[in-house]
Amino acid sequence: MMKYLIFGKGMIGGKFDSLLEDTHLSGVNICDEEKVKEEIEKVNPDVVINCAGKTGRPNIDWCEDHKIETLNSNVKGLFVLLKSCQELGKYLVQIDSGCVYKGDNEGKGFNEEDEPNYFGSFYTRSKIIGQKLLKEFDNVLVLRIRFPVFSESNERNYLDKILKYNKIIDVKNSITIFDDFLEATKYLMENKKMGFYNVVNPGVISPAEILEVYKEVVDSSHSFEIISLEELYTFTKAERSNCVLNSDKLQKEFPLKDIKERIKEVLLKYKG
Repeated sequence: MMKYLIFGKGMIGGKFDSLLEDTHLSGVNICDEEKVKEEIEKVNPDVVINCAGKTGRPNIDWCEDHKIETLNSNVKGLFVLLKSCQELGKYLVQIDSGCVYKGDNEGKGFNEEDEPNYFGSFYTRSKIIGQKLLKEFDNVLVLRIRFPVFSESNERNYLDKILKYNKIIDVKNSITIFDDFLEATKYLMENKKMGFYNVVNPGVISPAEILEVYKEVVDSSHSFEIISLEELYTFTKAERSNCVLNSDKLQKEFPLKDIKERIKEVLLKYKG
């Protein structure tokens, strides 16, 4: 049985702690090199999972006003973990973001080897720095997710986030069903896969389409207005990444269901 050390006691770290059997969920600050190394040596895991990082609360606009805190967690902390794992010969799994692209790459979607083309938010720029670091090393697995949708209500659930807005965009995006992400990640870790994987469900869906399914399945009285990106950016501090990721690499190894099929299934569970 593999032993897992999980950094980051938030929602995602807690989900991994519940899913996996032999785990240690750590609250150590990943920027503290001495304590990080001590923790890894003490637990002596087969796998180190990094779920720590700044995404901003309630959204990435927070990062625009908290650049040092964002860099500390998303760049410095990541470097500390990477350095410690390399020195101690540990397999590092980084939970990361696919929000480093813009558009759909002429319908193909962006694959794991495509260079980032979106730099419109400080959050994204911090993630690009971290991902460029990770690409230089072996014994590392990087999992890129987008707008995770959970089957229960929580602050990280993309569905809960868009339900708060009465104005919404209708732009196609890649989405990650979180339960599928957990199972795919478990498979990839157990098989010691390395490199980058886009862990998104195949197909595309827009925020407006998600809410239409929500109206159909959960609450027919829910209402919203569709607006343009230009109007959206009149009341946000940073632009948003709207993109399509190519998940062919993952699909060949651990196939996931199409997003439009899964979103309805997940919303039925969400309804309870």
